[in-house]
Amino acid sequence: MADIVLFPSVLGVRAGVHDAADLLSEAGHDVLIVDLYDGRVFDDYDEASRYEDSIGYPELMRRALEAVTRVPDGFLAAGFSNGAAMAEYVATQRAVGGVLLFSGALDISMLGADSWPTGVDVQVHSALDDPFRDQAGIDALVEQVRAAGGAVEVFDYAGSGHLFTDVSLPSEYDERAATLLWSRVLTFCASHGD
Repeated sequence: MADIVLFPSVLGVRAGVHDAADLLSEAGHDVLIVDLYDGRVFDDYDEASRYEDSIGYPELMRRALEAVTRVPDGFLAAGFSNGAAMAEYVATQRAVGGVLLFSGALDISMLGADSWPTGVDVQVHSALDDPFRDQAGIDALVEQVRAAGGAVEVFDYAGSGHLFTDVSLPSEYDERAATLLWSRVLTFCASHGD
């Protein structure tokens, strides 16, 4: 069993985030969903990005770190898209047991970090034709994790859906890819829990 902190995408805490939390909870894990937007939820990426820009990344990072102050060390930080960046940032500030990144990965220097924490393992999941995919960010993070002695697995999925695990986004959802992703995630969680 693991404590998992789940950061949503730029669209906020949509049904797909709750579905992910339910799936992880049913597997015996304790899940905390972090709502960085105080309940705001979006259907449109451009509108959501404008709202996020109005808050600013430094404030979002502060909120992300504040949200985990009462979570015991060793938790798994997980995030979707921009939430993946929040999971990475938290991992550079707290003692985490591992990191799960869904449809997002950044060079940690973009988050103000000099190095990845020693020995912290990572899984990166993304669709090959995702229009928001940042291959340079994925490559940089892989190098940083390995340089710090962590294991990193990068899983690519056929398709173009950005949030392809979210059934509430029918134009992006891919049931086959989502099923495979969650099987891999559950294996990671089982090996990085208590």
